[in-house]
Amino acid sequence: MKRVLIITYYWPPSGGAGVQRWLKFVKFLRHTGYEPVVYTPINPEIPYRDETLLSDTTSETEIIGIKIFEPYQLYNLLTGKKKGAKFQHGFLKDKEETNPSLLESLAVWIRGNIFIPDARTFWIKPSIKYLSKYLQEHPVDLIVSSGPPHSMHMIALGIKKLSGLPWVADFRDPWTGIYYFDKLMLSGFARKKHFRLEQKCLDNADHLITVGQTMKNDFEKRTSTPISVITNGFDHVDFENTEAKEVKKFTLLYSGMFLPDQNPPELWETLSELVAEDHIFAKHLDLFFIGKTDAVILEDINRNNLTAFLRQKNYVPHAQLPQLQQEAAILLLCINRISNASYILTGKVFEYIAAQKTILAFCPLESDVASIIRETNSGVIVPFGQKAQLKDTLQELFKRYLNNNLSPKQKNTSSYSRKSLTKELAKVFDEVLKSKK
Repeated sequence: MKRVLIITYYWPPSGGAGVQRWLKFVKFLRHTGYEPVVYTPINPEIPYRDETLLSDTTSETEIIGIKIFEPYQLYNLLTGKKKGAKFQHGFLKDKEETNPSLLESLAVWIRGNIFIPDARTFWIKPSIKYLSKYLQEHPVDLIVSSGPPHSMHMIALGIKKLSGLPWVADFRDPWTGIYYFDKLMLSGFARKKHFRLEQKCLDNADHLITVGQTMKNDFEKRTSTPISVITNGFDHVDFENTEAKEVKKFTLLYSGMFLPDQNPPELWETLSELVAEDHIFAKHLDLFFIGKTDAVILEDINRNNLTAFLRQKNYVPHAQLPQLQQEAAILLLCINRISNASYILTGKVFEYIAAQKTILAFCPLESDVASIIRETNSGVIVPFGQKAQLKDTLQELFKRYLNNNLSPKQKNTSSYSRKSLTKELAKVFDEVLKSKK
């Protein structure tokens, strides 16, 4: 079989959304004629630990790596956090801050202006040195990098320059187009450097992969490198052991980090109105959040007198999510409210689709998320701020819930299975290798 080196920061037992994509690709790649070799740090900063994900790994897969230095303890020192405290990704806050402290602002400035492209920058040179030696003794046919963190792309760029190996760069999220880029307090110099490094990767890779069409469209304006869209997806195996449960409450379930710019204030306001107007609705309403929720969102919920309806779990292993989803009436999807919201195609949407529950999605009508929900007939789309439409939608969904008629009549979902998507990935690899002959 052809050998492919996969450079990824996220790997089990690390939990969270960033692990899923390449964990599942590696699971199925061997069936397509490619032998994966995974390069990943042996001591990463793990936001969540999820041992259940190890069930998708096998002893046959070669895992290599070296230690990484990450400056998160410097961040904790600057911001007064305890030594060893976990770093909060995505600018999520445990408590509402109207005016961040000077030290907090300084830490954000350092993050954006010193650690370029990200806090894993110190791993780039040691990784290039290690992999250059490894590849001399253990050749591969091509290399893949998965970002963010985009330091993984910089490692691959260095290896390509030294070895001439074909390189596929996989962008799970944009680089300079990511939702928090403008929050990094970037100097003009740092901003230009981020764009310059991103452009180097776009132009020097032999093939680019994006998770959505909108990102592909943007990249096509900036580079002549071939680009393919391979979305995230779902693994049928993850949902095989779930039991259909009677939905006893009108439960709106949200899973994953709930960030401040994902907050749907019109939802809390509308739910508050419906609770006040309809005692039956109030009797059945249940909000269930799985994962860290930003303090701004919790305060908004409290302000609308909905705290009594809220249940929270900080984190559950990925293997437990499918069953918890079965107990929900509605799966809540809130896309970041930023200028390029149409870019965002979270992996969560595909696992929501696999759960076969109605999705209530807050996103632009012309977005990758909306397109896939329409294509699969998996839910309802409400544009940001459309409170009147939202109220009508919630009343209709609640009526369907009372009549036990909430399940969506889905279609065209099979192309989003992880096995099908891995076949598409193998086709990209074949194309890249053929072009190099």
